[in-house]
Amino acid sequence: MSTISSHTLLATESLTLRRVQCSGTCRHRSAEECASSTQLVFPYRGVYLRHVGTDQSVADANHVLFFNAQEGYQVSHPVDGGDACLSLSLDEAVLAELTPPSLAQKGGVASFRRQSLRIDARAQALVALLRHALDNGSIELLEAEALVLTLVSRSLGPRTTHESTSTHARRRLADRVKVLLASDLSRRWTLADIGNAIGSSPVYLTQVFRQVEGMPLYQYQLQLRLARALNVMDEYDDLSALAAELGFSSHSHFASAFRRAFGRSPTEFRRSSLVADT
Repeated sequence: MSTISSHTLLATESLTLRRVQCSGTCRHRSAEECASSTQLVFPYRGVYLRHVGTDQSVADANHVLFFNAQEGYQVSHPVDGGDACLSLSLDEAVLAELTPPSLAQKGGVASFRRQSLRIDARAQALVALLRHALDNGSIELLEAEALVLTLVSRSLGPRTTHESTSTHARRRLADRVKVLLASDLSRRWTLADIGNAIGSSPVYLTQVFRQVEGMPLYQYQLQLRLARALNVMDEYDDLSALAAELGFSSHSHFASAFRRAFGRSPTEFRRSSLVADT
């Protein structure tokens, strides 16, 4: 049975932010659970599947997940290693104000009509900066609250998210590809490798994945790798070793991709405790 731990990083009248970690030892669906309040969950390590009825969503660092209050769900872990995420609960009035009408369910309680949305690189950077700054106490309370609201606004904004309108079968195929990529971030996958593992032609895979996720498959994998770098670079004295571990061909390749995604070099990001330009 998987072990779950939760640690409160920030708690104010308007919001509560927790770090939640799961050992992920159970491959099968968990018993049904439900959240007492609506939560936005930002995975930053590992991968799991969240099941709501017959629907499912892949929880990885490229997405924000929505756990609606009193909505039953189950979780399964298709990949070893467990997972970690930031779980955010907002005051209901604040959440209602930040949620676009197109994402909100009809009814009195603030809730979402989708399980998840894909987020962009800047939102991923905000997740990492929040976690690092709150862990080391380098951020004031008011700054932290403002950064959380910026993260929510960016994650729910139409210019920085992607909502899939694909068929159920195509979404499931894309989900299998996501889990495969997350199972080995350092591997230099080829389309033939992925096609053989999934049981589909490379051409069809690339077409379906772009339709479902709104980006090429290689870009999705790159964003997963860079999100991983955001959250572990403080553990590395040598960033060249981190680049190699994540499958980049060289440190310069890693640094160039990182700067394009986040607007600063890995070294500059490591020195930062707050985003100046969001």
